[in-house]
Amino acid sequence: MKAFAPKFGTLLLCGVGAIALLPAQAMAQDDTAPTSASAADEGEGGIVVTARRREERLTDVPISVTAFTGDSLAKAGAVDITDLANVTPNTTLEPSRGTNSTLTAFIRGVGQQDPVSGFEQGVGIYLDDVYLNRPQGAVLDIYDVERIEVLRGPQGTLYGRNTIGGAVKYVTRMLPQEFSLKLRGTYGTYDQADGVITASAPIGDIVRVGGSVARLSRGGFGTNLTTGEENYNKDIWAARGTFEMGGYGEPVLIRISGDYTLDKSNARGGHRLIPGLQSGTPVLADVFDTQGGLVDPKQRVEAYGLAMNVTVDLSDAVTLRSISAWRKDKSASPIDFDALPAVDLDVPAYYNNEQISQELQLLYEGGPLHGLIGFYYLDAKADTQFDVRLYTTFNGFTAFTEANVDTKTYAIFGDFTYDFTDQLSLSVGGRYTWDTRYARILRQNYLGGGSPVFGGAGIPFGAPSTDFDGNREFKKFTPRASISFKPEPGQNIYASYSQGFKGGGFDPRGVGVNAPDYNNNGLNDDSDVATFLSFRPEKVESYEVGYKGSFADGRVYVAVAGFYADYTDVQIPGSVACSVGGIQTFCGIVSNAGKARFKGVELETSIRVAQDFATAGDRLTFNGAAGYIDAKYREYITNIASTPTDVAQYRKVQNTPKWTASGTLAYTTPMGDGDLSLSSTLSYRSKTYQFEVPNPYIDQDGYALLDASIVYTAPGGRWSIGVHGKNLTDKEYKTSGYTFVVADAATGAIPVGTNGYPISALGKEGTLTAFYGNPRQVFVTGTISF
Repeated sequence: MKAFAPKFGTLLLCGVGAIALLPAQAMAQDDTAPTSASAADEGEGGIVVTARRREERLTDVPISVTAFTGDSLAKAGAVDITDLANVTPNTTLEPSRGTNSTLTAFIRGVGQQDPVSGFEQGVGIYLDDVYLNRPQGAVLDIYDVERIEVLRGPQGTLYGRNTIGGAVKYVTRMLPQEFSLKLRGTYGTYDQADGVITASAPIGDIVRVGGSVARLSRGGFGTNLTTGEENYNKDIWAARGTFEMGGYGEPVLIRISGDYTLDKSNARGGHRLIPGLQSGTPVLADVFDTQGGLVDPKQRVEAYGLAMNVTVDLSDAVTLRSISAWRKDKSASPIDFDALPAVDLDVPAYYNNEQISQELQLLYEGGPLHGLIGFYYLDAKADTQFDVRLYTTFNGFTAFTEANVDTKTYAIFGDFTYDFTDQLSLSVGGRYTWDTRYARILRQNYLGGGSPVFGGAGIPFGAPSTDFDGNREFKKFTPRASISFKPEPGQNIYASYSQGFKGGGFDPRGVGVNAPDYNNNGLNDDSDVATFLSFRPEKVESYEVGYKGSFADGRVYVAVAGFYADYTDVQIPGSVACSVGGIQTFCGIVSNAGKARFKGVELETSIRVAQDFATAGDRLTFNGAAGYIDAKYREYITNIASTPTDVAQYRKVQNTPKWTASGTLAYTTPMGDGDLSLSSTLSYRSKTYQFEVPNPYIDQDGYALLDASIVYTAPGGRWSIGVHGKNLTDKEYKTSGYTFVVADAATGAIPVGTNGYPISALGKEGTLTAFYGNPRQVFVTGTISF
């Protein structure tokens, strides 16, 4: 991985080289428009977004986009990007099971919850236009944010592979031109204590430097009764630094930024839903308590990166943009699947990821034609090591896996809009992607203890059950087209068609010796193993019609969209009990199960209900969002007794509730020389299936959450004080889980044994554990600006 450093230096030079090529007169241009987007105080439709990689009003974009300004997020007490899911239609964003920092993201039924190398995300996460290739470290805490955009539906043309469900864009603030110092402090229940210091200063007329340091901490919601550690605690240090030159009327903006996050929170332990089948350990009364005994390695997530964004106005009509980035993250995690003190199904794991990327864009804005062409390059490494430790008749059996999966991606793309009239526009675009995946997968069994990688004393047992080295190439063209009609200024009726794809790859948990004889030569050869471990890209074709507009003199904003999507070659990663050489163990099974169909409707609205009604200058507003999705598998092929069988009628689309809805009522009134804001949000999610196979133990029935905030802001925003409440009714709800119990291969029905409990499929105790969303929290946040 050390080779990445000189490569990133080369990419930085490419970005700087773009400046060196400028003619002298271009550097002397004077344009008073700032180069960064800003949120206009014109209602929802006036917010400026970059969903199509160029600045446009939200109303003008023929895409389903929810945009949140930094100010609105602060007033709502939003902590990290997972908070956005409660108020965004058909969207799931949540921490992945045992961590605070690894993200599970689904939009309109498409996503991925497996963080192991080899599996790709279905929702792209972008930090200042830099794609985060892996989910580790992708739960971004909210500070220094200009806005966050949630794009729903395939974004393959402008954002590329792995945005098949949509994208989330986190945009940080541009540094101000004058000295700025801001302090933010929070204290709340469960000993929540957060502090953020943000400072910036100009150096001369065109250079600015700034940075932020954040300390985010909270006690646990429960306790690990075996280790004594707090469970669901938070222990994070984070920092960002920025150097800017130009902008604010200059034809060139150079922005170099770095970020660092260290998460030393304890591993989250799951809550057992059934007693220990061998030990008889009872189910704990508190769902946030756990009893897992695995403590090595110590939970730790470290993520950091550098980026350089260069924007150059070559002329009044042409802009050159370069985005260069290097990122790295390292995670250590003790995953105790069975959540009991003894070793029954324990998985210590390391995740190490590194990436460099370079993107070049040439934007054109000339008369009725506007758009861009671009090039994108990504070189990424994802290395995973883990033990699967089982209690067996062999007194400790471990299957160690090392999976190193590298990705090289090149893409060219373009997207242009032609305005036939002031009312009618046509947009067309396309992206061609070359995607190569390289995999080196080793699986070795040990007896009598864990592998040496995790300090175990196990003895190698037999030949490796997987010893694979191979690659696959994938190529895909993803087009997009839309037509927009604006019957009145500030209104937009549109129809669009788009495609997206998620990269194929290799199952890092697959067992090569179990590969069938695909070529019928009587051998288990490399060709058979490659076929067995690999899976194809998944693809989606999406159709959408929608309306966005403001009316009633800007008092009402409405965005409504209907969508239909055909989803093919759906990748279904899974971990199941299996037999390797006659020994029960843990195997990965990934298949392109078949086809799915999604259709639904989304509604978002912002209404100024009343103004100047109780006192001069007050305002009562309502913000609402609702999503409905009918997500069904039309084909789902699985092998039952070595026979391919379509079980679509028994399968569900995971992490995709049929209904999502939210409503926020807010009142703002002058108080003294400042403003007092009161708001309350009620959000609802209908039944959610955690996996494709329904499981009545870990699936979550519909539930509602109630949040509220009271914030006072002094004149000019010099200081503020706010009280925020989350999940005020203290609703208990599951967000994810683990299951290794016997189930019918076709229907998924879970039989019970003579003791009235499910039968273990792996290990002696039975693994059926759940993870839960945060309980009621109340906290006070104060800010002061200089």
